[in-house]
Amino acid sequence: MAVVSANRLELLQIADAVAREKSIDRGIVIAAMEDAIAKAARSRYGAETDIHAEINPRTGELRLARHLLVVDQVDNPAIEIDLASANRLNPAAQVGDSIADTLPPFDFGRIAAQSAKQVIVQKVREAERDRQYDEFKDRIGEIVNGAVKRVEYGNVVVDLGKGEASLRRDELLPREVFKVSDRIRAYVYDVRREPRGPQIFLSRTHPQFMAKLFAQEVPEIYDGIVEIKAVARDPGSRAKIAVTSRDSSVDPVGACVGMRGSRVQAVVNELQGEKIDIIPWSQDVATFIVNALAPAEVVKVVLDEDSERIEVVVPDAQLSLAIGRRGQNVRLASQLTGWDIDIMTEAEESERRQKEFAERSKIFAEALDLDEMMGQLLASEGFATLEELAYVPLNELAGIEGFDEDTAQELQSRAQNYLAQVEADLDARRRELGVADDLREVPGVTSAMLVAFGENDIKSVEDLAGCATDDLVGWTERKDGETVRTPGALEGFEISREEAEAMVMQARVKAGWIDESELAVAGEDAADGAADAEDEARA
Repeated sequence: MAVVSANRLELLQIADAVAREKSIDRGIVIAAMEDAIAKAARSRYGAETDIHAEINPRTGELRLARHLLVVDQVDNPAIEIDLASANRLNPAAQVGDSIADTLPPFDFGRIAAQSAKQVIVQKVREAERDRQYDEFKDRIGEIVNGAVKRVEYGNVVVDLGKGEASLRRDELLPREVFKVSDRIRAYVYDVRREPRGPQIFLSRTHPQFMAKLFAQEVPEIYDGIVEIKAVARDPGSRAKIAVTSRDSSVDPVGACVGMRGSRVQAVVNELQGEKIDIIPWSQDVATFIVNALAPAEVVKVVLDEDSERIEVVVPDAQLSLAIGRRGQNVRLASQLTGWDIDIMTEAEESERRQKEFAERSKIFAEALDLDEMMGQLLASEGFATLEELAYVPLNELAGIEGFDEDTAQELQSRAQNYLAQVEADLDARRRELGVADDLREVPGVTSAMLVAFGENDIKSVEDLAGCATDDLVGWTERKDGETVRTPGALEGFEISREEAEAMVMQARVKAGWIDESELAVAGEDAADGAADAEDEARA
């Protein structure tokens, strides 16, 4: 047994004290001591020597042993031993076995002791970091309480008892100031394992911070009777929260407000006076959006489910209330519902309707060689395009007051002839531009698009396959402090980025650059990416 400067009892006392102070397992500290003593012994017996230290966790007894590999011929005496010498230590030893040779007693020198101390400190620090990470990684999404330890350039370092957390300046509420030793509540939104230790990031501006505060103040939310469906915040100014109840006898808005507003006031006080609108959530999108725009009154809504966009018509006197100061009300309502909201007054909506009506009437009159009254009649019946008129069932067209079957058939014939002429003109223009015939076989490509391709020097399937999505739909960038829009080949066409990307991928399949299986995988990845982006935007 080797002699060390600390006796057995002292070793165990040191291990117990460090384990308590750092809140780590005692066995980790003892293992760190063993590694440190082994390293110090290697500095005496040679760096190549395979030395192992063992501390008995009950008695504190320390044993040092050198492990040697049994071989027929010794090349390196520091790590190998011949069979004959090994048999003297262990008669059962064979070639390939490992023999433990107990080392003689020695005293640690100053340098060896310092090296051992560094090893112990490093191992304990790593164990402490692992313990902190394991403790807080499962607490993402919770509210924690702590004390301000220090403030650095506006960033607050919070002492959580068993670790430190960072509350960055941009995660604080506006005009919020903390001093050392102030108590603070915040939301854990991320925990990362980094070389300098686990980094715990807190926020007081995160939408879920308000949701968790309501869960603490409202027992119905904690019990699952009332559910928070969505939250939108303009930190420090105003917020909207949508709630619903799973029990028809419980009013979700009333439960969140509390007796004389006591529950919501507790949340408002924690958020430094942030005004909160509690909105009843509805499965019907239109109803939900109308509720979200409160306190403004809504006269009419028009939904476009494909683009998740909604037009909201409000009385003239309610326009400023619906939009809110600096667009705050409509912006929060849009974040809360996940829909783009366009707001207009009754007068603006009426003017736009009249303008669209006049444009449609003019198109019908000029394209079909009709008088103005006939064009207005078709527009008033809801026909928006010549395509609708050309391919609507004949009996529907003949059912219009003042029309008979012959009139309906004549109108459809004129519409079809006009569209056929337009198609022929586009095809002639396509050929004139040198656009290949096989490009029209790419799914989603129309004759008008073929002309646009030709005008932008996209004349073959290979040309389209080599395009990026931005080449078709255009892109926006910042140059010299100004926003510059670069148009794409299909600028002006109602085509989304996803549709443009699908068109390019189909062209690559047709050009033989990829096969159908790769196209399916790409489509799934694009859908997942779009869903993730949408979730992040809504969060």
